[in-house]
Amino acid sequence: MGFWIFMLCMNLLIPLLMILFGFCFIRKAPKEINFVFGYRTEMSMKNKDTWEFAHKYCGKLWLITGTIMLFLSIVAMCFLIGKSEDVIGNAGLIISLAEIALLIIPIFPTERALKRTFDKNGNRKERES
Repeated sequence: MGFWIFMLCMNLLIPLLMILFGFCFIRKAPKEINFVFGYRTEMSMKNKDTWEFAHKYCGKLWLITGTIMLFLSIVAMCFLIGKSEDVIGNAGLIISLAEIALLIIPIFPTERALKRTFDKNGNRKERES
């Protein structure tokens, strides 16, 4: 049971961090554009407007995705109660790999949204009437 609890905790780390950073990014992007912390891509770092837009957009995606993953990870781990350590470890690894993929996937819609909203220089596109 101890290993199951350990794997449950490990599998909840990524969803909980996504929820935490999702809330933080929605509320306020890091003050300064930097190369250390935040949603850092070439397009998001063009100017303050693209920086804040990218953080809000990605933050919403992480909040939604993290919440869904948290629930699914708990449900999946519940099916492993009483199983062998090998089964728990292998299933925990698969869950973790899926979580890592879902951590990275929101980059693609965020970049698409940036390209729809801003030109290549980081200026907001004119809205068509």
